[in-house]
Amino acid sequence: MTTTTIAGHAVDVNEEGFLTRPEEWTEDLAPELARLIGLELTDAHWALIRFLREDHAAQGETATLRRVSTRTGTPVKTLFTLFPGKPAKKMAYVAGLPKPKGCV
Repeated sequence: MTTTTIAGHAVDVNEEGFLTRPEEWTEDLAPELARLIGLELTDAHWALIRFLREDHAAQGETATLRRVSTRTGTPVKTLFTLFPGKPAKKMAYVAGLPKPKGCV
């Protein structure tokens, strides 16, 4: 585990840059985390990020792409548009959560 500073906040991250302590995440961090992976957040991004945070608190693990799509009513194609390439991994990263199970 490494400590780094993102948007003026000292946070613990793993070797891939994911926050290791989700409680360190704040909404101030999300735009900077998004910028680091080439995204600019819109209201659609924020709705998914907030869902992920709430779901993680309730379930104790990061939601999979299928769960996000099903629970939010967002088509998978839209998730790929908002978070190109690896949407589950990118959503979790910006939301300050661990990678979902099954993500490489």
